[in-house]
Amino acid sequence: MLSDAIFSIQNKEDFERIALRIFNHQYNNNSIYQRFCNLLGVTRNTICSIEDIPFLPIQFFKQEKIVSSQSLIQKIFTSSGTTGSITSKHFVNDISIYEKSFKKGFDFFYGDIKEYVVLALLPSYLERDGSSLVYMTEHLIKDSNHPESGFYLYDTKKLVETIQKLETENKKVLLLGVSFALLDLVEQYNLKLPKNVIVMETGGMKGRKKEIIRDELHKILQKGFGLSHIHSEYGMTELLSQAYSKGDGIFTCPPWMKVMIRNPEDALTLLEHNKTGGVNIIDLANINSCSFIATQDLGKVYANGTFEILGRFDHSDIRGCNLMAL
Repeated sequence: MLSDAIFSIQNKEDFERIALRIFNHQYNNNSIYQRFCNLLGVTRNTICSIEDIPFLPIQFFKQEKIVSSQSLIQKIFTSSGTTGSITSKHFVNDISIYEKSFKKGFDFFYGDIKEYVVLALLPSYLERDGSSLVYMTEHLIKDSNHPESGFYLYDTKKLVETIQKLETENKKVLLLGVSFALLDLVEQYNLKLPKNVIVMETGGMKGRKKEIIRDELHKILQKGFGLSHIHSEYGMTELLSQAYSKGDGIFTCPPWMKVMIRNPEDALTLLEHNKTGGVNIIDLANINSCSFIATQDLGKVYANGTFEILGRFDHSDIRGCNLMAL
């Protein structure tokens, strides 16, 4: 099965071969994506490499049902948003692919989840339905198989007591939190974390605090927690894979995911390494939706394939390749 091949990728050649197969599959089976490609003058016969593949603007997930399979929908993930705003919907018809992706992805970067206690501080995500981050975290908590693993919502006092208790155990601790909740934690407590704790921020102020750049956020958290590095998870509702950073805001993709940078003035042109532009993502785990997505993030990719997120386009900055009126 093609879905099995995705998680067996060993090198660049494997990735490109499978990506081209998935493009053909999605062009044939995803009517929205096919029409988008056709409007750009692109067909299966014009694609010779992954650089030729069109990236679907992520805004389409707010207006269309982006699917490449006729199977029944098993799960709908939704993005967060302000009251009255249109949210993205990701229709997932094989949830096992997402589970395989985030479990293999975590293992690829951090090792066996059973070696960790997972402490989750994700209040804004827990308070709504349809969060893919909560779904992933629930499974990581369950798979860690430790009695202290769990969601701590607003019970920061219990969270702090648990961290202090776990310091005496020979166990790794993953503190996974949304940015504003981690900032609240360092403001409320003079908490110097032990070396066995990994703090991983998932981004997102969601209107709760003033937006700050990742570098500034990490400096505040490093000082507040007494740690030399803050880890990060990069994912979104429209994806089924995550990239991770172990510090300095530099992210690495799992073997079935790749980031490319587009020219912000010409969305059909890709930029060289070390150039800032729009973030395009190939997520091969998204086989039954769309694996080729043009996000609204700004970033740059380095020669070794790692990448950095530098900000977001505002609405007036988005140029070309929009074609929202199909």
